[in-house]
Amino acid sequence: MTTIYPVILSGGSGTRLWPLSREHYPKQLLALAGERTMLQQTATRLDGLTDIAAPVVVCNEEHRFLVAEQLREIGKTPAAIILEPAGRNTAPALTLAALYLSKQDPDALMLVMAADHVIQDVAAFQQAAGQALTAAREGFLATFGIVPTRAETGYGYIRQGEPLSNDGSARRVAAFVEKPDVSKATQYLAGGDYLWNSGMFALRAGVWLEELRRAQPSILDACQKAFAQGRQDSDFYRVQNEAFLACPSDSIDYAVMEKTERAAVVPLSAGWSDIGAWSAIWETSSHDAQGNVMQGDVYAHDTHNTLVIAKHRLVATVGLDDAIVVETPDAVLVAHKDHSQDVKEIVTRLKQQGRSEHLMHRRVHRPWGSYEGIDSGERFQVKRLMIKPGAAISLQLHHHRAEHWVVVKGAAKVTRGEEVVLLSENQSTYIPVGMKHRLENPGNILLEIIEVQSGGYLGEDDIVRFEDRYNRHKTP
Repeated sequence: MTTIYPVILSGGSGTRLWPLSREHYPKQLLALAGERTMLQQTATRLDGLTDIAAPVVVCNEEHRFLVAEQLREIGKTPAAIILEPAGRNTAPALTLAALYLSKQDPDALMLVMAADHVIQDVAAFQQAAGQALTAAREGFLATFGIVPTRAETGYGYIRQGEPLSNDGSARRVAAFVEKPDVSKATQYLAGGDYLWNSGMFALRAGVWLEELRRAQPSILDACQKAFAQGRQDSDFYRVQNEAFLACPSDSIDYAVMEKTERAAVVPLSAGWSDIGAWSAIWETSSHDAQGNVMQGDVYAHDTHNTLVIAKHRLVATVGLDDAIVVETPDAVLVAHKDHSQDVKEIVTRLKQQGRSEHLMHRRVHRPWGSYEGIDSGERFQVKRLMIKPGAAISLQLHHHRAEHWVVVKGAAKVTRGEEVVLLSENQSTYIPVGMKHRLENPGNILLEIIEVQSGGYLGEDDIVRFEDRYNRHKTP
């Protein structure tokens, strides 16, 4: 049997799911459809099948520690985590994975999955995956076409052609169709020959590279250069920045699938959703008797067909119908369900105004744990630091701020210049401006610190690192 290599593309930003999804913590890293995150669900989607290799994950450099930690939590050790210095759409991401795998196995058979899709019927997906992989073994570039359940205008469509096999499980692609209007979508639904374009694929690495060379050689050339000049960095493979940034941005469909003669499609009916907007969360979740989906501390009166998510405090609704309400510590979204696609316009406006709410949550994740802003004012800032057992911040100094640390839970090992001290709960220390320092958690429980910063400049870029076990350099 040919080994099957799962390839997980985890480069999306999920702007339509703001304010839960942020640029530094996008939707694939969130638990939006169950207890596990969407990335974790994707990584376990092939469990139970034989001849499955460890996954190859392609993700943004900013998310590398989060991706690695989430895979570790479910006992998955990836074959590689390939880092993109910036997003260049799905075709370059897949090409990096194909280049990596073709070095390990010239006949590498890839099952390509997006990290931010929901599939409710895993058994049905695995059955369709077997059919797509059969087509891929024969040299086809197979995609999964979702059997439509409604006249959807938000997806592209695939028109099915002639069967590839006697059972008709896989067919040639007759045409890729752009997102239609309502009239066209209704015709497609009634005709039965059209499927939603899912963005999942089964193909051989060598076949992908061969077809990419024919259809879009500039992408292949840039990716080959970036990969060849890359380097292993601990658990990650870093491609060469400048070469990859010079790569054209294009999707798998536009770059190759719409141009190749080897495109095939396998129908899939498995409760699929790309969770592209808040309305999709409402559609794929369990509803109460009033058609509502409620998460967190919510009180709803005379409210129907509404999604309410409360992350930080009580949220009460009165007299709402077909609404979306999402509360986080630093932002609240209220929208009509029919306009949930337009949430991306909020993110665009936040970027234009130079605000930070599109980038990160109040709680910011770091490889050593996380920190959360509590209060701030002129010349001061208060944070809550949470350091994981055995973890440590870098040995560093600040030119413009001093720091006071108070231990509220656990034990802390503190480096202050040449001095190293151990602090327990309710003990504190002071780090003057310009002093080298490090904070470590030597214990086996979470270390919690209240940090009070004071000074003329409190930005996260006021940091000089001397040593860091996570191989970070200038980035905080």
